[in-house]
Amino acid sequence: MGKLKISALELATICKDSTPAEAIQRAVEGAQHIEKLGFERIWLAEHHNMPHIASSATSVLIGHIAGKTSTIRVGSGGIMLPNHTPLVIAEQFGTLESIYPGRIDLGLGRAPGTDQLTAMALRRNNLNTSFYFKDDILELQQYFDESNVTAKVRAFPGEGLNIPMYILGSSTDSAYLAAELGLPYAFAAHFAPAMLKQASEIYHERFQPSKYCQKPYFIVCVNVIAADTVEEAEYLSTSLFNMFAGIITNLRRPLSPPTDKPIYHGITEIENAVQSMVNCTFIGTEKEIREGILDFAKMHQADEIMTTNYIYDNNKRLKAFDIIAKALIQK
Repeated sequence: MGKLKISALELATICKDSTPAEAIQRAVEGAQHIEKLGFERIWLAEHHNMPHIASSATSVLIGHIAGKTSTIRVGSGGIMLPNHTPLVIAEQFGTLESIYPGRIDLGLGRAPGTDQLTAMALRRNNLNTSFYFKDDILELQQYFDESNVTAKVRAFPGEGLNIPMYILGSSTDSAYLAAELGLPYAFAAHFAPAMLKQASEIYHERFQPSKYCQKPYFIVCVNVIAADTVEEAEYLSTSLFNMFAGIITNLRRPLSPPTDKPIYHGITEIENAVQSMVNCTFIGTEKEIREGILDFAKMHQADEIMTTNYIYDNNKRLKAFDIIAKALIQK
């Protein structure tokens, strides 16, 4: 295994008493900051009907952040492909790659990124699209392939462009598919860690080399809350835990200031549910982050760790990126 790469996942999370415009600007500032620190890439996630997330128009936001940066790779983590036709995604990402050559990634997921009612609105009442995920990926690859020149339907821009594709997932189904297609694989351990070990084993054992990827490339996304002291990091982490509690109880809240204790403290059912979602969370100083992440990456054969950063205060959020970089990137 080579040197561990470090990157970031961004949802353009809207903070309490803030606006979508401010959330997008905060995402831009984060991207510019981690670019200077040597992070490999920043990915934007597609979500819908969520009042505290501003990344629903994912391709648009990728273009905006790519335009505000110069070297860092920018991509989707991911595009929920069943919500779109492969041709539309080929054209969108072909356009992005044409504007920002050599910097665009296309991560693809099968989930709707929302609730079922909204998924119906996105998919015009056809909820069977997720069953064609593999076929849609193959169709998308065909649109990018230069051999598609004789086809009746072609993607412009897109045809002949080399845009790396990644399979995203939070279960073993995605591991089997990524291995079969010979594509890089990114696992969402930041909110669904339960099947991480199984998925990694399946992906590495069953991987079939392809023209896109000669050997397995495994990205694991985790939550990281870093600060100058363990006590401060633990305090800052309550914003993350409280946000997950809102998801579990269906009382969704914007990213809010930290609290002395998680708001659900003492409610066993919620405590257990939150803990099951955030098992892959690293909290502490440069030392704790370095030791924890390196051991974790080795255990799961990760080539790259993608970090979330749900810290309410923007200055402390940027400082956390500094600490992550010192721990894992800079020597």
